[in-house]
Amino acid sequence: LATLGDSPTGSRRMTDLADGVVYSRSGLTYQAQTLEKRRLVTRTPSSDDERGITVTLTDEGRALLAQVFPGHIAVLDDLLFAALSRTDIETLADILTRTRDHMRQTPPRSAEPRRRKKTTETDHTP
Repeated sequence: LATLGDSPTGSRRMTDLADGVVYSRSGLTYQAQTLEKRRLVTRTPSSDDERGITVTLTDEGRALLAQVFPGHIAVLDDLLFAALSRTDIETLADILTRTRDHMRQTPPRSAEPRRRKKTTETDHTP
């Protein structure tokens, strides 16, 4: 929801969203289905890719995000950042940025294109 909330349109293509949050496509599909059932997002065919799906934040999703996000940030500030100096935070941000970039270059196995098995004569069963 937060990633969609950061988008100017409140929408992202599912594949872009999965790549951006470093999540498998199947895992993101499950999450999107759950959010859609709660009416927090909608999923529609992509206008620029006939096979793609676009997920869009609904008004209910925006309202929930506005309700919970400030508390989420406050908890992070209190539990994580309060004990760190500005230099520590900058170092942590650098480390996490490099980690995120590495993870985006190495997507989860479930996000890799599927390979078709080559059939051989021994693969056939009577």
